[in-house]
Parts: sequence; structure tokens; C-alpha cells
Amino acid sequence: MFEFVHKKKRIVQIIMGLAVLPFLFWGVESYRSDDGEDYLAMAAGEKIRRQEFDQAMRNQQESMRATMGENFDDAMLDRPEVRAAVLEGLIQQRLLTHEASRAGLSIVDAQLVEMIQNISAFQEDGQFSKQRYEELLRGQGMSPLAFEARVRQELMRQQLIAPYTESGFVSDTVAERVMRLSEEKREISLVEIQPERFLAQIQPSDAAIKSYYDTHQAEFQLPEQVRLEYLVLSLDELAREAQVSLDEAIKYFNEHKGEFGEAEERRASHILISVPTDATDAEREAARTKAEQLLIQIKQDPQSFSELARQHSEDPGSASNGGDLGFFGRDMMVKTFEGAVFRMKLDEISDVVETDFGFHVIKLVEIKDAQPVSFDEVSKQVEQEIRKEKAGKIFSEMADGFSNTVYEQSESLQPAAEAFSLPIQRSGWIDKNAGEAPYLTNGRLLQAVFSEDAIRNKRNTEAIEVAPNTLVAARVVEHRPARTPPITELKDKIVGLVARQEAGAAAIKEGRNKLAQLRAGNNTIVTWGPARSVSRMETQGLDNDTLRAVFKADAAALPSYIGVPNAQGGFTLIRLSRVIRSDTPDTEGRRAFAKQLRQILTQEEFSSYLAEVTKRYEVSVRNVD
Repeated sequence: MFEFVHKKKRIVQIIMGLAVLPFLFWGVESYRSDDGEDYLAMAAGEKIRRQEFDQAMRNQQESMRATMGENFDDAMLDRPEVRAAVLEGLIQQRLLTHEASRAGLSIVDAQLVEMIQNISAFQEDGQFSKQRYEELLRGQGMSPLAFEARVRQELMRQQLIAPYTESGFVSDTVAERVMRLSEEKREISLVEIQPERFLAQIQPSDAAIKSYYDTHQAEFQLPEQVRLEYLVLSLDELAREAQVSLDEAIKYFNEHKGEFGEAEERRASHILISVPTDATDAEREAARTKAEQLLIQIKQDPQSFSELARQHSEDPGSASNGGDLGFFGRDMMVKTFEGAVFRMKLDEISDVVETDFGFHVIKLVEIKDAQPVSFDEVSKQVEQEIRKEKAGKIFSEMADGFSNTVYEQSESLQPAAEAFSLPIQRSGWIDKNAGEAPYLTNGRLLQAVFSEDAIRNKRNTEAIEVAPNTLVAARVVEHRPARTPPITELKDKIVGLVARQEAGAAAIKEGRNKLAQLRAGNNTIVTWGPARSVSRMETQGLDNDTLRAVFKADAAALPSYIGVPNAQGGFTLIRLSRVIRSDTPDTEGRRAFAKQLRQILTQEEFSSYLAEVTKRYEVSVRNVD
């Protein structure tokens, strides 16, 4: 009846998997609230708040941990490109939602109801259970109304992008030609002519030095800089100063025993038969059947579990270890998988368990019981928790007063320093793109201190949250405009740059001369490096320009000689001595390659569409730190 909904049933299964679409479970209300100004980006007039971003990062962490197992490292999430990618995903969601509304797309209530009622997570004995539905959503801190709004929005977005993501076509003929080209190999030898050979002979003239200085003013310009004095109000610092009595600590421990000690952990092995996100119903059913057949084999011979995992599991992180996932506690795996493991008995083999990654057969290998601890063992941890609790109350009381004082008495930081017993700290010279850790690298703070009011009038900035529970107010004490140093200060540096430039030109000139001689038949003028076979897929360390030159070279008469400037400023001579054609691809290999090309094509088409959508809306990013 509702063909689109049936095709997209997996969308809501993905929505129910926190790790796959992390932004969907923060809830509609959270990012539509106008309380406060702590947002990271604006997309189509809608704020993306830090709380939503933090939730997305937490769920990205769970997704990566579930996928990578023991190979996962929390530090991966600190990489700027990961944080930027998560924020970009949230921005794209906003834009596509607005675009779907602009296009007049909608999901009728009957479609939404049918979709949700067919989600297995909400069913008991094959039938939709309203009680289970509400309990699962409540466990995620979400109301049915908010969840249904998110599902409706996601279905609208999928309707919008489906024509771009599901219509890629690559013919078998094209796939075969591209496959042959990608697998073709060419045997080459290289000679590098580098600038270092010529540096000793170069003595730049005064005219060359002045010319370089005159034409590279922007390169030498020093940015606008300021020196600051600033105050830091930090919950962590308040916590360090808080006093805790023994009686307080013992009372807290007795009231919070469950929070200390080691929680129960379980060690499990699994066999995963994975299912791609774009799998058809037939592919999904085939994966389930394979998992069920493996389960039958295991029940007949439980000792074969490890070997079958090595042979059949499609989890690259655990298959080679016989499916072993090691010990893990609660909230470390996706909910469906975790629920199955923590319901099992020791050495029990589960039925087939379905998650967003595919179908699992699980074996519970070991149970590490929760370990209670005595007060003496955790006394320092208890004290730390109490200090944080006390500091939290003090910080909340002080934060408003601190913000008001630095704003109302903006001519100096001294009144706030005295009122809140904070030391005035001082920075060195900093610019807009290079502050001082740990506080003066915040984008909002740097923007504030380089504002006209802060520089011209020497007024305090507002109190800015540079990290959770950390406020900083700053004041410019000295300002230095952007400037270009005189040539006398830069002469030694410029001499080196000009010498390198002239040496590079000499290397390229010699390389071109030798190339002309090689093509004229004088093939004894260089000593070639060892032969190597390269392909478009196996580059053997060649840069793109060199690789492109190798495969553009005429191979009708061999050896053939090519030359290209290299990344070091010199020249690379190349001898092409042999072309190794690829074998005729078999039908299965050609089809698999064609599928990869279709995925690349559809991704490119969707990326182009998304770029056009982005142009229609105003997007601004404040800070992802």
C-alpha cells in the first residue's frame, strides 16, 4: 500500500540504533529551545546547540566502539576532522529538512503509523506493543510525539534524496573498461634531479632579493596581535579548593555505594553476518538464513564456535580471534546486542540476534561479577565527587555575579578579581588564529578580544564559556596592528628562499635537457633506479602528477621517456619500459566492480546536489572546540 514506507522501513530501524544516526535521539524540543546562546552553528536560521552536538559525539563514540571493538581509542574523537564531520552531518540534516519542506514533501499519518508498527523493536510476539514502544522511548528520554516527529522528518529527507542515491547506472562495458584501466600496470624506472645539487653554486643578487621581497609582501606580513590580561572562573579550580570532612565523605559513600567499585562485565564472542544499509529484502533474508544455518552447526558442535567465527564472521575486528570481543560492561555495545548478552547464562549460545550491523550468533564466554569496595579503597574518589558537588553549587552562584561584574565595570578587571578572589593572568602576544592554551584558543573569546570595542576602548569582554563550567573575561592591554617587517629583518630568510627557487629552476632546466637527449636516443646519460611496477591502484609512493604522466605516456614504442617537475622543486625523469595488461575480468568480478562504480557515481551526484542545496541557505559555524 505504501511502497516508499516499505522500502524505507530500515530508516526507522536505524533511528532506533543510537550509534548509527546519533543526532536523532536528542529530541526535537532540545534544539528548538531559545534558552541561552550556546550554539555551534546556524543552518537555514536554525541553531545547532552544543548539547545536541555533544550527544551526537557521544553516540558517534558508541558507534565506533561497537564497530572497532578493542581497536577503538577515545582519542580518535578528539581529532578536529571527526568533530567537524559530526557537525557537518547535523548541518546537512537541517538543510535537507528545510529543502524537503520547500519541495512540498510530506508523510501522511497512515504511513507513519504503519512504519512504526512494523519495527521489530516495538513488537511482542510479532505484534506492535504500545507499552513496549513507550518504554523504549522513555529509556532514551524521548516522548512518542518527539520520536514520531523525527521519523516523519527523516522519511521526508529520504524521499528527497532517494532519486540521487538510488538511481546510479554504470553499464557492464564501462565497468569492464574502467576495471582494465585500474588494474593495468606499467614498469618504470626513475631518476630524481633535486635542487640540493645546485644550492652551493647559487648566490642570489641584491636585485633578486628585493624583487622577491616586493612580490611576496603578504607572505611576510605579521598578523594583528594583542596582549591580554584575563580572569578565569573555573569549576575545576573551585573543586580543588573545596574542603571535605571525613564524616561528609563516609556519609556520601554510604548513600552512593552503587556508584563505586567495579560494575559487572561480560566477555562474549560472536559471529556477524553483516547487512549493508542499502540491502534489499532478499539480501537481508539471505544473511538471516546464513546466520541460522551457522547456529544449527554450533548447537550440534558448540566447540566449533571459534573456528566457524574465523571462517564466516564479517566483523574484521574480532573474526581472526574466533569472534572474541573481550570484556565489556553495560552501555558499551548497541542496546539489542547488549541486552542479549546480559540475559544469557555462562557458555550459553544465543538465538540469532539482529542489530543495525546485521545478524549475530553470540556465545557468553565469561562473567566478571560486580566487585564492591570499602570506603578506604575509594576515599579519594569520594572526596573528589563531593568537591565537584560543592564546587558546582558555588560555581552556579558565582557565574552570574562574575558575568555581571565584568560587564558593568568594564573599564577594569580589578573589581571582579577582588570580588571573586581571582588572580589576574597575563598573556604574551597572540593573534586571531594562534592563542595560548588552555583558555585563549577559544574562537568566541578570540573574536571578542579582537573586536573594535575591546581594542579601541580597552573594555572587558563579556564572560565567555571557553570550556564546560569555565568562564573567561579578558581585556586588551596592548595592541599591535598587522605589519610587514623591513627587508633588513628578513634578508637572511629571503636569501635562502631565493637560492632554493633558483636551484629548483636549475634542476628543472637540467632535467629537461636530459629528457631531450634521452628522447634523441642518448640513453647512457643517466643511471636509472630499480624498476618498479605501478598501477592506478598501487602507486608505489608516486605522487598524482607523476602517476598521471606515467599513464598518459605513449606506450606504442618502448622504452618511452617522460619528465615532470616534482614536489621537492626539482625534476623527475621516468623511463617506461613495459606495459602489463590486466586479465579479462570474470562476470562476478565485473559486476562487483560495477556496483562499486555505481556507489561512487551516486555519492558524487548526491554530493553535487547537497552542494547546490547548501548554496540556497545561510550557514554559519561558530566553534567546534
